[in-house]
Amino acid sequence: MQYFSLQGKAKDASFKEAVIRGLAEDKGLYFPKSINKLPKAFIENLNQYSDKDIAFAVIKQFIGEEIPDATLKQIISETLSFDFPMIDIEESIKCLELFHGPTMAFKDVGARFMARCLGYFNSDNDQEVTVLVATSGDTGGAVASGFLGVKNVKVVILYPSKKVSEVQEKQLTTLGKNIYALEVNGTFDDCQAMVKKAFLDQSITAVKQLTSANSINVARWLPQMFYFFFAYKQLQHYKKKVIFSVPSGNFGNICAGMMAKKLGLPIESFIAATNVNDIVPKFMETGIYKAKPSVQTISNAMDVGDPSNFVRIQKIYGDNYDKLKRDLHSYSFSDDETRTAILHLHKNCNYIADPHGAVGYLGLKKHQLDKDMLGIFLETAHPIKFLDVVEPVINKSLPYPPQIKDVIHKTKKAKSIYDYGELKSFLLNN
Repeated sequence: MQYFSLQGKAKDASFKEAVIRGLAEDKGLYFPKSINKLPKAFIENLNQYSDKDIAFAVIKQFIGEEIPDATLKQIISETLSFDFPMIDIEESIKCLELFHGPTMAFKDVGARFMARCLGYFNSDNDQEVTVLVATSGDTGGAVASGFLGVKNVKVVILYPSKKVSEVQEKQLTTLGKNIYALEVNGTFDDCQAMVKKAFLDQSITAVKQLTSANSINVARWLPQMFYFFFAYKQLQHYKKKVIFSVPSGNFGNICAGMMAKKLGLPIESFIAATNVNDIVPKFMETGIYKAKPSVQTISNAMDVGDPSNFVRIQKIYGDNYDKLKRDLHSYSFSDDETRTAILHLHKNCNYIADPHGAVGYLGLKKHQLDKDMLGIFLETAHPIKFLDVVEPVINKSLPYPPQIKDVIHKTKKAKSIYDYGELKSFLLNN
């Protein structure tokens, strides 16, 4: 499989090259040169296959022969070592839980898959690769866990000080070994700007091989297609049209869903549910894309003022606004609306949602599903990761799952930085 840069000014790359570089030389996002639909018979009989068999069929064409089939199946097996249950919420509304992995966030799948691909590509290579990543919350922990101990890979995670939850911070600052946490005096946008500047800094890239583990990396982004196939596998006895509501920040997850539809999965449409960082809802209203500084909210993983993956979504739809509008609806919600939804789900549906899942639920409610529609919202993180938000709303204490017990009492180890110069110094001298 060959990948091209969406900026259009770089050479095509293999899957391996795209994974190791993260971004193309012109700093564009990589996109596959071809996308072939899966056989109709396969789609219609998903319930006859295991999740791991489905994942192999879905991802194989995007890797080609660059990873042997046996190795790829092993990578998938290690990646998908937990379940993705569907929960009944209301009539015609279900929730797909994606938080049953080691860091209790949906990003575990992409991070684990990418780490194992990079580990395979680096197995006969003594050159160190530095994974440089900015996080607004869950990415940091998932990447730290996924890459822990991977040979010849150093991970540097930038996160905004006092803008991630305690659990999220512990997950990315307590592992040690090849994982380094930098606490930035600023917002997620500041972290992301520093990371992008480092990738452009030739005085760094001349001596360091940098790659990204955000959803801009094809090995982080593409495995998220699995979720939509796993959901549909559980729905094949339903005759209703399926709509997915995806809590959206950097738009990698919903973009992967659109790729799943392009592979032939019969998804009716998508809802991009956001917090008050409403760049895409405004775009869908006006046709004008206007990035702006992010605003801090209780659904912090969606505090993104310029979603990186939206350019991929536009490419999937041939940069045709009218065509995109037929498949994508987008709504934004305030923190107060999110808290109200958390309380409603607890009291009336006997379900405890995290703030991101609550926003996804709100997207379905605002869309007003017809009687022939089935709505699925993605629950992207366990509510335990947002205790300071969830417990006061539902007036109930939540017990720590084993994954959280393992880290919550460990000592945080992070270096505070204030500007790009400090990041540059760290990358060059550590």
